[in-house]
Amino acid sequence: MSLKSVAAKIFAKRIYKKTQAWVTTPVETQNAVFLNLIQAAKETQFGKDHHFDQIKTYEDFSKQVPVRDYEGLKSYVDKVVKGEENILWKGKPLYFAKTSGTTSGAKYIPLTKESMPYHIDAARNAILHYIHETQNADFVNGKMIFLQGSPILEEKYGIKLGRLSGIVAHFVPKYLQKNRLPSWETNCIEDWETKVNAVVDETINEDMTVISGIPSWVQMYFEKLQQKAEKPVGAIFKNFNLFIYGGVNYEPYRAKFENLIGRKVDSIELFPASEGFFAYQDSQKEKGMLLLLNSGIFYEFIKSEDFYKENPKRHTIGEVELGVNYVLIISTNAGLWGYNIGDTVQFTSLKPYRVIVSGRIKHYISAFGEHVIGKEVECALQEAMIGTTVQVNEFTVAPQITPIEGLPYHEWFIEFENEPEDFNAFAEALDNSMRKQNIYYDDLIVGNVLKKLVVTKVSKNGFQEYMKSIGKLGGQNKIPRLSNDRSIVSVLNQK
Repeated sequence: MSLKSVAAKIFAKRIYKKTQAWVTTPVETQNAVFLNLIQAAKETQFGKDHHFDQIKTYEDFSKQVPVRDYEGLKSYVDKVVKGEENILWKGKPLYFAKTSGTTSGAKYIPLTKESMPYHIDAARNAILHYIHETQNADFVNGKMIFLQGSPILEEKYGIKLGRLSGIVAHFVPKYLQKNRLPSWETNCIEDWETKVNAVVDETINEDMTVISGIPSWVQMYFEKLQQKAEKPVGAIFKNFNLFIYGGVNYEPYRAKFENLIGRKVDSIELFPASEGFFAYQDSQKEKGMLLLLNSGIFYEFIKSEDFYKENPKRHTIGEVELGVNYVLIISTNAGLWGYNIGDTVQFTSLKPYRVIVSGRIKHYISAFGEHVIGKEVECALQEAMIGTTVQVNEFTVAPQITPIEGLPYHEWFIEFENEPEDFNAFAEALDNSMRKQNIYYDDLIVGNVLKKLVVTKVSKNGFQEYMKSIGKLGGQNKIPRLSNDRSIVSVLNQK
C-alpha cells in the first residue's frame, strides 16, 4: 500500500467523524444555518426589502419570503450581474454559473466566496466517505478523469462567468493536479465531439482508476475508447474501479456500462447544481444520498401534489416523511432565497437524511391527470429489463393525445443498444411495471381512458443528434426523461 493510500484513509476517517457531528444533530444544524444566513444578509437590498431585521424564527421567514424561481428573483439578479453590490448577498459574487433558461434566456447563478468552498469540499468528501466505508484507496495512485465543460471563463462587469463544471476546474487541489486528466488544453475544447476524441487520445494509454461525468456523455467516451482499442474499457483500464456520476439516474445505463466496461465497478452518485451541492452518496450499502445540512444551504420542502396550490405548506427538515415527492426549495450563502431549483426529491432515510432525485417539477406527464414523474419511468424501465438482454442507450416519454385512431397513450422513445427479442412482450412488461409505479396511470388504463403504452425505436445516436441540433451536446446537459408535450420527440429520428 502506498503512502498516498495510507494518508487518504487517515484523512477519510477524520472527515467521516466531522460529518457525523452534524448528521446526528440535523434539526439544530439547519437552524444554525438558517440564523447565520439571515444575520449575514440583513444589510443587503433583499434583506431590507424582506425585513430580515425582524425575522427571528422560520415562521417569520416563511411569511416574509415567498417561494420564487429564477424569474421571481431576476430583478435582483440583474442588478448583481450589472456589478451592483450587497443586493442578494454581501458584496459581489466571485463567479456566475451560466446556465440556459427556458423563458429568460441565459440564467446567471451567483457563486460567492462563502458558497464556493462547499462545492469543492462536497465532491472531495463523497470520495472520502467511499474510502472510509470500503477501505479501498488504491485508486488514488492512478489517473482520474472528470468529463466537464470548458474552464474558459468570460467576464461581465468585473465578475467571471462560465459553466459550473468549468469554474470548478479552477479549484482542483494541487495534490490531484498530477493525477488529473484531460489536459487543460483538451478541457478547453468547446465542440463536444472534438473534445471527446481528444480525451480518448490522451487517456487510452494511461492508468485510469476513476472516471466521472454524466452517464450519457461518459457512455459516448466509452464507446469511442472501445472502437479505437477494439476491447472493453475494463481491459484498457485494468485498474478502473470507480465511476462517479450525477445529473441523472445511473440505473437505466448500468447494463450498457457493464457491457462496455466488461465488469462491474463501484459507483458514487452526486447531487450538484449551479445553485449548490446538495447531497452525495455516503454509503455503498444504503439507498440514497446524504443531504448536506451544514453546507450553507437552508432547505424547505413542498409536497409536489400541493405545489401549484395557493400558499402550499412549506416543510423544514424535521417535518419530512419517507417516500413523499417534495419540491426542493433552498436559501443559500450565495444569495438565493426561497428558491425553487426545479428538482423533486424523495427521502429514503430519516436517520440520517438521505434523498433520491425523483425528477423535475416541470418534467412530468399529466395530460390526463396521472402526474407521472421521472423516478417512476426510470424504475419501470429498470424493472422491465430484468431477466432480459435489453440494453438502453437513452430514452424519453411523451403523451400522444391525438392519435390517428384509437385511445390516446404514453409513447416511449427508446434508443436500444440491444433490442428486445419480443417487442410486444417488452412493451407489456413495461406497461405493467408503469401501472405498479403510478396508480393514477393504472386507473386510466383500467377505465379505458388510455390504451397501453407504445414503444417507438429511436435511431442509433438519435438523442445525441437531437442534443447537437439544439446546441446542448455534452457537458452538463441532459435529456428530460419525460415531457407533457411532444416538442422533443417530434424531432427525434425514428426507425
